[in-house]
Parts: sequence; structure tokens; C-alpha cells
Amino acid sequence: MSDEDIKSYTLDEIRKMKSRTDWDRVRAQGDFEGEDEDDFELDWDSAVLVIPEPKQAISLRVDQDVLTFFKAEGPGYQTRMNAVLRAYMEAKKPG
Repeated sequence: MSDEDIKSYTLDEIRKMKSRTDWDRVRAQGDFEGEDEDDFELDWDSAVLVIPEPKQAISLRVDQDVLTFFKAEGPGYQTRMNAVLRAYMEAKKPG
């Protein structure tokens, strides 16, 4: 997101804005008050704690246009680059 995408509004301007929420649809769905964790049966006996492996910091040279492309997609570009590399790795794995 760039600074050009950020807009400032006063409280009065916000109050005058038309809601984009379909309130009729929300009302038709019924009253869901009171539904919380106690309303559902949870089985924590089979829960498994999964600790992700730590990432390995490396120095990687990539073409400027490749880096610019991933950065233009916004925050998390390194994670997306890793996901692309992982998808390639998975596709190349035998079996």
C-alpha cells in the first residue's frame, strides 16, 4: 500500500458515509448472541503442538525486476518468494 492509497477522514465525514453492509441480510441470518466456545464440543486430547522450523538467513542475488515485482505486491514479499521456491521444490520432488 502506498501513501497515495491512504485517505484521511474527519469523524463527521465518516458518519455521513453510506454503509456498504447489507443489514437486511445480516438480520435475516438470525441472532447469534451467546454462541461462544462453550457452545461447541472441543477435543484438546488429540491436539498436537506444531513448532515451525526456523528460517535460514541467506544472501541471495536476484534480478532487480524480480525483486521489484515481489516488493510491489506489498509486505511479505520474502514469504511469497519462499512460497514460490517451495512450490518449485515440491513439483520437482520425485513421487
